[in-house]
Amino acid sequence: MNDIKAMRQDAIEIFKAGLNAVRPDRAIINHCRIDGNYLIVGENQYNLNQYTRIFVVGAGKAAAIMAKAIEQLLGNRIHQGSIIVKYNHTLKLNRIRVHQAGHPVPDKNGVAGTKDILRLIRKASSNDLVICLISGGGSALMPFPVKGISLTDKKTATNILLECGARIHEINTLRKHLSGIKGGQLARAAAPATILTFILSDVIGDDLQVIASGPTAPDPTTFADCLDIINFYGLMKRMPSNIIHHFKLGMKSKQFETPKPKDSFFKNVYNFIIASNREAIYGAQSCAKKLGYNSLILSSMIEGESREVARIHSAIAKEVIKSANPIPPPACLISGGETTVTLIGSGKGGRNQEFALAAATELDIEGKIVILSGGTDGTDGPTDAAGAISDTTTILRAKIEQMDPKEYLKNNNSYHFFKRLNDLLITGPTQTNVMDLRIILVQ
Repeated sequence: MNDIKAMRQDAIEIFKAGLNAVRPDRAIINHCRIDGNYLIVGENQYNLNQYTRIFVVGAGKAAAIMAKAIEQLLGNRIHQGSIIVKYNHTLKLNRIRVHQAGHPVPDKNGVAGTKDILRLIRKASSNDLVICLISGGGSALMPFPVKGISLTDKKTATNILLECGARIHEINTLRKHLSGIKGGQLARAAAPATILTFILSDVIGDDLQVIASGPTAPDPTTFADCLDIINFYGLMKRMPSNIIHHFKLGMKSKQFETPKPKDSFFKNVYNFIIASNREAIYGAQSCAKKLGYNSLILSSMIEGESREVARIHSAIAKEVIKSANPIPPPACLISGGETTVTLIGSGKGGRNQEFALAAATELDIEGKIVILSGGTDGTDGPTDAAGAISDTTTILRAKIEQMDPKEYLKNNNSYHFFKRLNDLLITGPTQTNVMDLRIILVQ
């Protein structure tokens, strides 16, 4: 029977296997190939001889490695390209310009990169092909505020929504209506060219309109939805007044709405999801089985408040020890998705670290349980950690260090809690992003 130290190493190995299953370059190769003059994408074929020029654009934490794979695939067929990545997520490319910008809060470099993308695709004609590469983080990395809204306004709105625990689709609904490129507007700018968009999904359910705020997907949301979200979270007095004014003008049809599903130019737009949280989970499960664990996938669509979700996961782990249900030990429970944190304290942390800390406070049982929660992009909130690892010894070790876990949790200070215990999960940039992975091992 493995001890806690060995189980922790197993958890890390299983997590890394999940990451490996969603490497963006591998996803591109798995979904695309060249056969003579044809680009084959799944069951679809595109005759490259029909296109005068090929442009490559995109944004996201994984955009650079996706672009590198596209360059290897298409070589000098690429006319020009421009992508935006998070700082320190860049790679050397030959025919595609790389811009580095801020995430999760947009900055002026993101605006400059977005202007470059728009300048490029507006050159496209009906005889051209635009390949768009989208991954998680694309929404913040590709800011282009509408007239009358400043980047500072967008930053303020983003921070307010993040702090109140708004879900990603709610944040993106507002982003789309404050942007000149999101919510299908990139596709509108590139029309009448043919557009192929390759997507790494980082949202629950792989909803095209939500991933990176859907730059090449029709947007069914409206200005009225934006105001409904603001009212739901009680943010009417906190939001910049010109943003509220912009939404109200939109409701009166005095601002352009985002493109809708019936708009004709979408007939030349093809969106392909090439990797998602499910692939990461399957990769993790395969590794767990090889290591000798009975494995069970709980769900790839977990969302909600981190500490509440953590309590449920801990309860399932304790049930495995008590009754061998839903699977007997040695067990590996795997879940994916993306939780949220409502900030009530002034500490430092992220949703995965908060999950690991909240889970640890529930492990009041004899037995061996290890819990790893990590972001597949290598980043958890505003920290240098992907997440954290806790186990049935965590609370005891904290007390020895004279640390009160509940106080750290109350102050949203999970980062400093796990840093003192040397239990942060540090991966550095992973060049992918398909939400989170949670690995729970039970002996």
